[in-house]
Amino acid sequence: MIDPAIREQLSGYRQSIDNIDAALVHMLAERFRCTKAVGVLKAKYNLPPADPAREEYQIERLRRLADDAHLDPDFAEKFLNFIIKEVIRHHEAIAAEHESGQAK
Repeated sequence: MIDPAIREQLSGYRQSIDNIDAALVHMLAERFRCTKAVGVLKAKYNLPPADPAREEYQIERLRRLADDAHLDPDFAEKFLNFIIKEVIRHHEAIAAEHESGQAK
């Protein structure tokens, strides 16, 4: 049996975690709203879906931010790489839709 004071403390931490998770989902949704607009712009002007120089800059920047925030920079890089791969996938899909729309 868990001590009521410990249970209350645990519940408080979990509520904070739940709030942070909700904020993360909303921030990711906003980020993907912006990257979708980038994808549309890239498709319109026939730019490549990926921008390796930008990605490298962002990874270096995020690693510095993570280090300053006492977060493992390797974890931050893995997280950003996951997001970048998803953004590129979206940009490729947008480009394909744009091309098929022009073919009609």
